[in-house]
Amino acid sequence: MLAHIKGKLIGLFFGFLLGNIPGALIGLWLGHLLDKKLANAWLFNKDAQAEFLYTTFATMGHLAKSSGQVSNEEIRLAEQLMTQMRLQGELRLKAQEAFRAGKSADFPLKETLRRFRARVKDSRNLLRFFMEVQLQVAFADGELHPAERRLLLTIASELGFSETELEQLLAFAEAQLHGFRQGSGHSSGGRQAPPSADRLRNAYRILEVAETADDTEVKRAYRRQMSKHHPDKLASQGLPKEMMDMAKEKAQDIQQAWETIKAVRQIK
Repeated sequence: MLAHIKGKLIGLFFGFLLGNIPGALIGLWLGHLLDKKLANAWLFNKDAQAEFLYTTFATMGHLAKSSGQVSNEEIRLAEQLMTQMRLQGELRLKAQEAFRAGKSADFPLKETLRRFRARVKDSRNLLRFFMEVQLQVAFADGELHPAERRLLLTIASELGFSETELEQLLAFAEAQLHGFRQGSGHSSGGRQAPPSADRLRNAYRILEVAETADDTEVKRAYRRQMSKHHPDKLASQGLPKEMMDMAKEKAQDIQQAWETIKAVRQIK
């Protein structure tokens, strides 16, 4: 606990020596900034990023096993994600070992997630990204089993997400994986054809905004989603470089969802 306030204590002490109460207040503020910088130092630590990858694949394995038998689709998706992350050699072996460890009935899921959450501090964006990766596994075989939903609720709770927030994440993931990436279609003349009703509905789900929202609300929702998913922002917060392609893909889906809605509504 002392490590988290060390900068504040030092700043308070020297600030008081140099300028009594006003100096102490300034020192306290500077110490707070130092504590924050030290707290985020893990983000650029190789071991910490290795733990990010371990927790990702171990939780993935546990989720895949929760419905009883790990399906071929779930194994294939895990391998596809490893390939997408360009995990090779020792890193790929460690990811595979983590996936197998997660399948164990006595895998300490809650302890692992609590350690992971403590590592990322209050980075809501990283926690959300982690959840979205897990949801890809949940939908790998085309449906969400009751056991998977229950486990997802546990995972979400351990990471600080409410049941309502989990439902939003589920809608986002389902919109991504079930239809939105299939393209909007083109007319024979080469011009863009109107999007299908499903694609348009999924576009709203990706932006997490109601279809009845006005243009200003939709634009704000788009900006909010891009802020949560911007690859550069996630990288600065500690997303492992191996996951950058995944982050870019999600950002592209958000951009396409916005372009789809913007075209239909003729938003300038």
